[in-house]
Formats: sequence, C-alpha cells, structure tokens
Amino acid sequence: MAPSEIIKRMQDAAAAYDREELGARATLLDLNRQLLAELETPTDFVQRIWFTTASLGGSLEVANNTSIFRHLQKSKNGLTTQALSEKTGIAAPLLDRFMRHFVAHKVVRFSKPTGWQATELSNTLSKENYRHSISFCQRAAAKSFCFFPDHFKQANYQHPGLPDGPYQYAHNSSLPFFDWLVANPPYVNWFGSFMSVYRAGNPDWWEFYPVEERLAACFDKATSDVFLVDVGGGRGHDLLSFANGTKSPGRLILQDLPEVIADVTEKTAFESQAHDFFTPQTIHGARAYYLHSILHDWGAEHGVKILKSLKPALTPGYSRVLINEIVLSEENPSLPATSMDMMMLGHIGEACERTEEVFRAMAAEAGLEVVEIFSNAASPESVIELMLPSN
Repeated sequence: MAPSEIIKRMQDAAAAYDREELGARATLLDLNRQLLAELETPTDFVQRIWFTTASLGGSLEVANNTSIFRHLQKSKNGLTTQALSEKTGIAAPLLDRFMRHFVAHKVVRFSKPTGWQATELSNTLSKENYRHSISFCQRAAAKSFCFFPDHFKQANYQHPGLPDGPYQYAHNSSLPFFDWLVANPPYVNWFGSFMSVYRAGNPDWWEFYPVEERLAACFDKATSDVFLVDVGGGRGHDLLSFANGTKSPGRLILQDLPEVIADVTEKTAFESQAHDFFTPQTIHGARAYYLHSILHDWGAEHGVKILKSLKPALTPGYSRVLINEIVLSEENPSLPATSMDMMMLGHIGEACERTEEVFRAMAAEAGLEVVEIFSNAASPESVIELMLPSN
C-alpha cells in the first residue's frame, strides 16, 4: 500500500480515536507499523531491531536500578545531568548517553536550561509492576529469545516439548517454566507483574462479548443458580471486573488450585472454590464456564483434556464454554498476537496461540463445537463460544 493511502487511513482512524471509538487506537498502531514497513530500508530495519530496541531494554533496567525515572518524577522542573548524577550515582558522561537514548525513544524530554524532564511514560515505567516487568523481560524472556538459534539447531528444528525448550536451554535448567519461576525468586513476582502490564489497557472480554444477549437473557435458575464459573481464574481479577462491570443474574464462582484460592481476599463479589481443571467439573448446569488464557499454556493434548473435563457438566442447548484467548489470523496476523506466540514458544515450548481452525479441531475432539467467535480490534484476544453439539 502506498504511503499516501496509509496516511489517509490514519487520518480516518485518528478521527475515530478522537471520538473514543473502541479499536481505533489499535488500528492507528497497525497503520503506523504499515507505514514504517513501507518507508524504512533494510538497514533501517536491522538498526531498529538489533541496535535501537535491544539496547533500550538494558538501558531501561539500568534506569530502574538507579531510580532515574522516580527522581525525574519528583522534580517539578527537571534535573540537570549533574543533579541527576548525584542522585543516581551514575557518572555524568555515562548518564548523558543513557538519557539521550531515552529522549530519542520519547521516554523522557530534554530542554535547556532545566535539563532532563519526566513524561507520562517515564512516570508509568517507574511504577512497581512496570519495573518488575522490565526486569522479567530483560533477564528471563530476552535471554530465551537470544538462544533460539542454538536451541533449535541442537533440536534439529523440531517443535519443543515439556520441559525441553529454549527456556531450559537458555537458563541451563531442566525445570518447566513455572517451576523455574518458583525456584528462582523474585522471578515469580516479576512474572505476575508482567501479566498485569500485558493486560492493562485492553478492554475486558465482556465489553465486546454480548453478555446480555448470549447469557443473561435466557438465564434459568431452575437449571442452575450459577451464572458464570471462572475456571483457573487465579485470584479473581477477571471475575471481580466482571462482577463490578455487569449485572449478574446468578452466582459467580472462581475456581483454581487450593494454594491459589487460599490467597483470594475477595469475599462478596463471588464465591471461591478449589478445583483442578484437569479433573471433572464439579458445578453442573452453569450458564457459562469461562477460561482466560488457560489453553494457550498447554499443548493440544492437555488442552483437549481440559475441555473434556467440562463436557459432563454442560446442559445441552444451554451451557456455554467461553474461551478468552488470542485467535491467530492466517492471512493477516497482528504483531501483538504473534509476539505472544513467540513468548509462549520461548518459555513453555509446546504451549502456543492458535488459529480458528485449530480451536475448532480441538473443540471437536473434546466433543464440543464452536458456535461463534467474538473479536474487537481493541483487544488482541477474542471470545470463542462453545456448546455441546446440537445433533
């Protein structure tokens, strides 16, 4: 597409963004990437990927370790290099080099005579969950990506299994990813922060899935007084958001492993129940069973087993299974979607994001069928609605 045509589309998307239309921001970002692809040379591409972006990750962790952004945030009028050097302990010539790189990336600003100044972005990056996310990505994820060539060459370019993938190769470990996190604090906390940052700013699933039309309108307490079961829902972040943002006509139940449920503090918005999603579902006839980013943590065999464990609990023609995950496009996959797939490849190996065709095949193998898929440009994730087959 010609740059002039892309710019025209960007103008339309910008107008939609000004009207606060859902998905307009994501459209603008995608058009921006299209424009970049049309304009940059191969040399620009190499510099952007291996010089510009790679060096920024390490520089941001240096900023975190020395509280650069927090010092700037506390300063109303900015800080000179000398003043910031005294607060951080970074030698002035070295500090100048980092700060100029941050200015080039629009992370901070510079103006004379006050010097370096905070931005909304740098203030956000100084928050604990973002600082932890940067540390996780720099020390855990980036290392795994760097060893892709070595690992896959050694493995004869075969698809990784458990627990033998790029992550184990890069970190010289035989432990599966999640076990490695627990065994290597503070990575488990950093990963939790990373997941919260990954989901920040995206619309909740119930903002683009028609809950009233598909679920609430035909809710039948005679079948079951349970409206929604959040299967493997962690400490209830999604379910609490759903409870606060919608009017549920029935009970809401959170399920996860006993050690996770033990840490749940919410007592009023929903009920909590210990449950292993590989075992048969204990709540029968609920209106919906919701799984957010569950299947993508597992290979196809385990994913089908999770779905099969739900099947006996479903009421024919009534109960629905809602899978809230990325659905990869074959023709035009988005960068957020493929990037998350690479994260899965780099960390869990056999775990992956899936196409619609693969989701349909897994559902069929589990004795279910895909009824409809609901998506929105503002979210990298879709809601896949499954039911028992009608015939």
